[in-house]
Amino acid sequence: MFDLSGDVAVVTGGNGGLGLAFCRGLVKQGSKVAIWGRNEEKNAAAVAELRAMGGDVEAFACDVTNESQIDAAFGQTLERFEKVDSCFANAGGGGFRGPSHMTDRQVWLDTIDLNLMSVIQTWKPVTAHLMERKAPGRLIVTSSVAGLVGTGGAAGYSTTKAAVLGLVRALAVELGQAGIRVNAILPGYIETEMSLDTPQAFKDGARRRAAIGRIGKLEDMEGVAAFLASRESDFMTGQNIVLDGGHSIFPL
Repeated sequence: MFDLSGDVAVVTGGNGGLGLAFCRGLVKQGSKVAIWGRNEEKNAAAVAELRAMGGDVEAFACDVTNESQIDAAFGQTLERFEKVDSCFANAGGGGFRGPSHMTDRQVWLDTIDLNLMSVIQTWKPVTAHLMERKAPGRLIVTSSVAGLVGTGGAAGYSTTKAAVLGLVRALAVELGQAGIRVNAILPGYIETEMSLDTPQAFKDGARRRAAIGRIGKLEDMEGVAAFLASRESDFMTGQNIVLDGGHSIFPL
């Protein structure tokens, strides 16, 4: 099961954190991977690691808030791999922090551009490519449990991570008959290199709120990537897969 031999996956923000974990899971199952990332040094390091695992991997410089760079990266991906079967729209960010009523319109728009419009723009050429090939495909977005629960002081992040869930449902209906499946991954708190500066009190709270009694690890992200890119997920579309150790069910 989950054999991805011959498949090609695009992973935006695949040069670190959750995106790199997705890449590891895909490579382990035989998928070729195109990483789109802004930081060329991190791109090179990710490619080296994944090739050492035996992966057929290439990285392309791309800022997913820039539509022309997306189109260029997609063209380079097709030149290198000839096709795309799945696309993980993983790149994004936390956006602004602070009281929403004191936040300027442009700051809101920047967060929307980063976490919502980037997904729409990334999926555009991939969807057109799949439709032209009349091929089945898979679109996956990294949302967050913050799209389901309230997060004080991070309204922009919660809003945009909830918005992509509506996009997933709409596109699942729109593209279902074409054989394109659309789903979301909603991680809880996962320890990554970006979380090293997270206050210990926050980590302790996340651990207490997790039903399984621990914080998430990057290894926990690998399997879901392989599943959603594989034919074993053919009957799943428009769904939210929550990977938070039970945090969002708020156990006492």
